[in-house]
Amino acid sequence: QVQLVESGGGSVQAGGSLRLSCAASGSIFIINAMGWYRQAPGKQRELVATITSDGRSNYADSVKGRFTISRDNAKNTVWLQMNNVKPEDTAVYYCNAKTRGTYYGKEDTNWGQGTQVTVSS
Repeated sequence: QVQLVESGGGSVQAGGSLRLSCAASGSIFIINAMGWYRQAPGKQRELVATITSDGRSNYADSVKGRFTISRDNAKNTVWLQMNNVKPEDTAVYYCNAKTRGTYYGKEDTNWGQGTQVTVSS
């Protein structure tokens, strides 16, 4: 069992900043990719950003240049720094982590419970 606990969501005005955190715990041998996804009302869940264990990152075009993903492997934690936020960034943000419980174990995909981000104009 792996638990992902998110924090840092809230309400902010357009142009402001927020920082989301996600800490993983439980039966973890290794965490491969970690990432953030979001889901706005009436829309499908979409990728925001991902980061590999060696620090390579990938971003959705809509957040490039505004959001930064980072992680600390020793702390099993990933962050999403959100700058110059826009009303269209309003969504529930979900943390994602691909983990293995043992050296030869299969990779599991884990999700956090989600944290609400609301951007007002």
